[in-house]
Amino acid sequence: MKQSPHRRFNPLNGKWILVSPHRSQRPWLGQAEAVSVPETVAHDPDCYLCAGNERANGTINPEYSGVYVFENDFAALLPEGNAAAAENERLFRSESASGTCRVICFSPDHGKSLAQLECDEIAAIVDVWAEQTEALAQNHAWVQVFENKGSVMGCSNPHPHGQVWATRHVPDEIATEADNQVAYFKAHGAPLLLDLVSQEKYKKERVVVDTEYWMAIVPWWASWPFELLLLPKFAVSSLQQLERAQRNDLAVALQEITIRYDNLFQCSFPYSMGWHGAPFDGGDYPGVQLHAHFYPPLLRSASVRKFMVGFEMLAEAQRDLTPEQAAAALRQTSQVHFLAGDQ
Repeated sequence: MKQSPHRRFNPLNGKWILVSPHRSQRPWLGQAEAVSVPETVAHDPDCYLCAGNERANGTINPEYSGVYVFENDFAALLPEGNAAAAENERLFRSESASGTCRVICFSPDHGKSLAQLECDEIAAIVDVWAEQTEALAQNHAWVQVFENKGSVMGCSNPHPHGQVWATRHVPDEIATEADNQVAYFKAHGAPLLLDLVSQEKYKKERVVVDTEYWMAIVPWWASWPFELLLLPKFAVSSLQQLERAQRNDLAVALQEITIRYDNLFQCSFPYSMGWHGAPFDGGDYPGVQLHAHFYPPLLRSASVRKFMVGFEMLAEAQRDLTPEQAAAALRQTSQVHFLAGDQ
């Protein structure tokens, strides 16, 4: 079946995906992206995020030496919503939206992505993710920690950084995943994602990274060619609940994931990644597990990416490369960054 057209079900979002393995060898005459070359300078005087530099709004960054967090100068959400924006007509509904948006600079070194940081530096980022989540969860229903890497993913600055957006509403994707995990837990008496870890450890064919506490897989239902799902092997629903050993081991897993990504096509591999778990709206969410999604767009080389258009936009997601083939390709890459000898 895996080499003929078939559909696979995603139990997290309740949607299907069409898999067409026979199309993976078709010739490509479409758009070719510029190859993303890793930055080489430790400090860029024109970078808005480098230590000591002036940002677009005139603020001067401190001479930070570790992870640096600041309020987003161009926030998508504001602390106070506008109640006047609400509408409740049959076909024209709206509601006020408010929240907090922050930027997290991973390192003062402009030229190092997560893949090029040491594990203790990545562990410090994990600590900040947890601290930001704990603080913002006090008065927000959801806290979204994420990173957009690479211009092809809309990242406007190559300095290593991520973001955290906290909302007073529970976003659709979070609510859907939580509802499906709760329903699975009530039906089967075990968390969906812990069952998945158990099954994938047994099957092995989609496992890419397997550490003491964490497992990264190309999920059975992956939409993006080299999509990864990063899963804890233990019960936990949010970042701030992670213990020291689990955080340190998460840094190991994140380093290996991002190195394998970069090594796959020997480029600064673009992706969007982010953490999901239980909302903070006071609801009961048994069986909901913390996990991270990695959505990279590259398909067959550093310059050819997957486009979600046509059938994908109008019907359902579709992929050519099977998740098993993608996982094998990532497993076969080196765990030593391809630029390590140049650093």
